[in-house]
Amino acid sequence: MENRKIAIVTGGASGIGHALCKELVSQNVFVIITDINQVKGKQVEEELNKESINARYQYLDVRDAESVESVITAIFKEFSRLDYLFNNAGIAMYGELYDMTFEDWRKVMDVNLWGVIHGTQIGYNIMKKQGFGHIVNTASAAGLGPSPVSSAYGTTKHAVVGLTTSLHYEAEEFGIKVSALCPTFVDTPIFEEARAININKAVIMEQFKKQKMMAPEKLAKITLDGIHKNKPIICPMPMRKTMDIFFTLVPSAHRGLMRIVCRVSRKARIS
Repeated sequence: MENRKIAIVTGGASGIGHALCKELVSQNVFVIITDINQVKGKQVEEELNKESINARYQYLDVRDAESVESVITAIFKEFSRLDYLFNNAGIAMYGELYDMTFEDWRKVMDVNLWGVIHGTQIGYNIMKKQGFGHIVNTASAAGLGPSPVSSAYGTTKHAVVGLTTSLHYEAEEFGIKVSALCPTFVDTPIFEEARAININKAVIMEQFKKQKMMAPEKLAKITLDGIHKNKPIICPMPMRKTMDIFFTLVPSAHRGLMRIVCRVSRKARIS
């Protein structure tokens, strides 16, 4: 373990988090897999430790600030370093704003935003003391433009992009690097596991299946490459260019696309 870099990945038991754990191990990084799903977390631990000891699972609910602080602090004390912190845990939710309650908002905000804030605040202070480290916060392409019929999700992802890109420059003086990961259609369980409020999720999933989905392993490689280049925003280039063209250079086309999203979603309404 001597001189081996240490990474903590929240939401590491599935999807993008799982792929990130595998890619980190392939680059000789020891990974702490954190997740609320203990069964899947242990499975990932076993998978990554088949040939040698490369990872360890740790239960963590990112909504609980005290637990986040306890886990991150304990890992730092054990290894005397924290090279990477991936605040990756997240959930999705579909539904029109008029169908949502404050409790719906809290569920998304507590994981997607407060979970990231908890990890960032605690990890940043530790990295400031040690004088190095890289924080990677998983946002979304939904954090780079409008996200109709998933406004709560989009709100959290815009906030994560704002937090992360602001801290990217604030942290430079202390030797800390900070990046926002903004994936788009990645083939992970998050879409199927998302809560749909008064919407037939099968119709939404049918639309997703028409998209060209990226394998999470490919995204993980893109992510690590972006980390090594210290990019403020890490996003698959074709999607980033498309977002820039549609949202900035051809606003009328982008507005048309967003209206199509609304029409398709409203056709899927249950009530």
